[in-house]
Amino acid sequence: MAGTSAPSVAPTVGTLLPLIGKSDTKPTWCPGCGDFGVVAAVEMALKRLKIPSHQVVLVSGIGCSSNLPHFLSSYGFHSIHGRSLPVAEGIRWANHTLTVIATGGDGDGFGIGAGHFIHTMRRNVDMTYVTMDNQIYGLTTGQASPTSMMGQKTKSTPAGVIENPIDPISLALAAGATYIARAFSGDVKQMADLVAGGIQHKGFAFIDAMSPCVTYNKINTFDWFRQRVYKLENSGHDPTDIVQAWQRSLEWGDKVPTGLFYKADKPTYEDLEEVLTAGPLANQPAGLKGRESLLDEFI
Repeated sequence: MAGTSAPSVAPTVGTLLPLIGKSDTKPTWCPGCGDFGVVAAVEMALKRLKIPSHQVVLVSGIGCSSNLPHFLSSYGFHSIHGRSLPVAEGIRWANHTLTVIATGGDGDGFGIGAGHFIHTMRRNVDMTYVTMDNQIYGLTTGQASPTSMMGQKTKSTPAGVIENPIDPISLALAAGATYIARAFSGDVKQMADLVAGGIQHKGFAFIDAMSPCVTYNKINTFDWFRQRVYKLENSGHDPTDIVQAWQRSLEWGDKVPTGLFYKADKPTYEDLEEVLTAGPLANQPAGLKGRESLLDEFI
């Protein structure tokens, strides 16, 4: 479990509930890494929504970005490569009074974890997923990732990438996510707004945070994005119009849109699963008879 400051039990009614803050563990990212902006945005969003730290669970996979749960004072779970979403789903279903936020990178989420990404979206699980998309494998020192651009020369593609990059926004639209946004680490305020909106949204919220790797990706830098990004909210975009969302999702190159692409109200997995409508599994009776003798078999 990651995180260091969350209380082990809920505070007594009438006490001041502690809000999320920085943990005692200091970030180990390279100086200037875009992930610093993401952790700041997540903290800002949770503070703004006044969600007590003991009601927040951050879940991650493997990668530079997946260290994020260690750096905030919520509960956290540092899982295995590509498996942050099924772990987050399990936590959400065990106790869907919790605010569950999954975090990770483009390799973790769109490579080995791509299948989980698609199926969590089509289920419309009521949770938030923030990816720190730096278009490179940072932890393993600079190989091409699923979002690396065609022709990009990396440690694993010295002659240039020959595979088409995954477009996370279009993929999310096709798979059925009901809140889809793109953020940029160079604009923490907008990112915090998008994360807060995703947490408040009832359904699967996906925020693809463009988070430049200052060490291994010398193409998609902060300056590269600053010259190209524009805000959808300033362009007349209607996030309830899926056709417009598709059109905007295809923009990449000279112009890169950020903001809320699409939002829809649809029943969540928790709304439709009969067992979960009875309340959090953590509060339901296990229904086991002879529990003592059953447990004795494992002692």
